[in-house]
Amino acid sequence: MRDPFPFPPIPALAKATQPWADRLSLPTLPLHVHEVIGAAALYTFVHVVVSPIVSNLFFSKYYPKHSRSKKANWDTHVVSLVQSTLINVLALWVMYADKERAAMDWEQRIWGYTGASGMIQALACGYFVWDLGITLLNFDIFGFGLLAHAVSALVVYSFGFRPFLNYYSTTFILYELSTPFLNIHWFFDKLNMTGSRAQLYNGIALLVTFFGCRLIWGTWQSIEVYKDMWKAVHRAPTPEYIQSYYNTTSSTIDAENVMLFAAKPEPIPVWLALLYVASNLTLNTLNWYWFFKMISAVRKRFVPQDETKEEKSDLIAGKEEREAKSTATEQAKRPVIVNRHRRQNSIEDLIPDNEELREGTIQ
Repeated sequence: MRDPFPFPPIPALAKATQPWADRLSLPTLPLHVHEVIGAAALYTFVHVVVSPIVSNLFFSKYYPKHSRSKKANWDTHVVSLVQSTLINVLALWVMYADKERAAMDWEQRIWGYTGASGMIQALACGYFVWDLGITLLNFDIFGFGLLAHAVSALVVYSFGFRPFLNYYSTTFILYELSTPFLNIHWFFDKLNMTGSRAQLYNGIALLVTFFGCRLIWGTWQSIEVYKDMWKAVHRAPTPEYIQSYYNTTSSTIDAENVMLFAAKPEPIPVWLALLYVASNLTLNTLNWYWFFKMISAVRKRFVPQDETKEEKSDLIAGKEEREAKSTATEQAKRPVIVNRHRRQNSIEDLIPDNEELREGTIQ
């Protein structure tokens, strides 16, 4: 499927990008660099113009105008909400409409290319360019963790311009299906709607989509890409296989030669496969960790603190009752000894012991 982006490549921009593309072995970058820049510009516009205007217009009571860190956090969540919604709709449409992509075998999934999948990875790169810029400008707010995420995500998605795993650009961008619900959940907290019925329904949708798209879909597709890369590390498509795409008379293949940029493919470098696998494993591990953290966070918003304290008090009372019964039983078995010299009260009677401190029974 050809690139459906409404604006064609800008010749001057593509020409200026070509030397860098040749140096970095990214032959499809000049075809999509205008989409990368356009996406970065769009998200910058949303961050600088749209978010402040809309937020002041509809949520002036809650929009943090006078706190730089809180305002930056609010505006970036607005951008994230817009980006995740847009990219999800486009990725789902490409997966449905791109027939060449759907028919790919493992060689084409590794070395192949379609313009529609190239558009998705370009729009994703544009977002990560914006993300990198805004993180650098507000490093004191967002810190090293978000900077590392922006850099790694931009590098991994840029590999698609080799092209490398162009097929999987739409596959893994669907991790973002849960992101709109995550942003909405955050905004409910800021709008003093914590624990509301609306946040409950959104929280359920968040957990369901996160579990479905990141844990189930993501783990399954990760296994598939590992299998494809294992084959690609050990062998490349045969010259006969590649030549068949250039000699064919099929109008479908001529219209979209998916192996156009793989005239002389070689087995993928081991370093590239290891880098991709390491990034993917890290993200999948974080997804499982975040899922259980989200369950805990959602539960805290809907389980009253008084109920939690009451459960804790019941546990402590039950333990004290069992200890008292045990002590009474032991004392009943001992002979009664009359203490003629009663001990005087001391300051030690007022000091909690270590067990009380550990259990929190002393407030």
